[in-house]
Amino acid sequence: MFSGLLAELVQNLKKLPGIGSKSAQRLAMYLISMEKVNALELAESIQNTVKNYKNCSVCNMLTENNPCHFCSDYTRNQNQLCIVENTQDIYLIEDTNEFKGRYFVLNNLLSPLDGIGSDEINFPKLLELLKSDGIDEIILALNPSAEGESTISFLASQFEELKVKVTRLSTGLPFGGDIEYTSSLTLGNALKRRYSVKD
Repeated sequence: MFSGLLAELVQNLKKLPGIGSKSAQRLAMYLISMEKVNALELAESIQNTVKNYKNCSVCNMLTENNPCHFCSDYTRNQNQLCIVENTQDIYLIEDTNEFKGRYFVLNNLLSPLDGIGSDEINFPKLLELLKSDGIDEIILALNPSAEGESTISFLASQFEELKVKVTRLSTGLPFGGDIEYTSSLTLGNALKRRYSVKD
């Protein structure tokens, strides 16, 4: 239907999560129909943000500053480490006001069929962090999906020799659900009721 630059824009918009062909076409038409100054301002904002955000050298979250503001905040509990899949999960957990420790972002969950192994979840970097710092509790705040459960099992087995307490979020989070779509109240309760991975 569309051709040239408009077709290219549609294809790029389809790369966004939850955007199918029809939504991409509507967004593309909206963007080229809006005031040019506003559309270019949006494009510049996207470009600047993408260029300036990078992974924190300590916890791996996406941030403008390195280290990120969580790793730079020494008022946080330095003995608790919450392991999450992505940066967005950190902000969702922060919204609960239940956790005041540190974070580590895996960026992926284990999925051998997709070629995602321990290196792709930044496990070597995580292990280095755990061996160098005085962490006494690790909280595995991962989605209760098949990949999440596999990752939790793998990490728990690797942490056995570290002699640290390993907990996970309460199963108040439904199996197969995503942290992203969980209310702050449910997520807060899951954090309060976390339990040992070994039990």
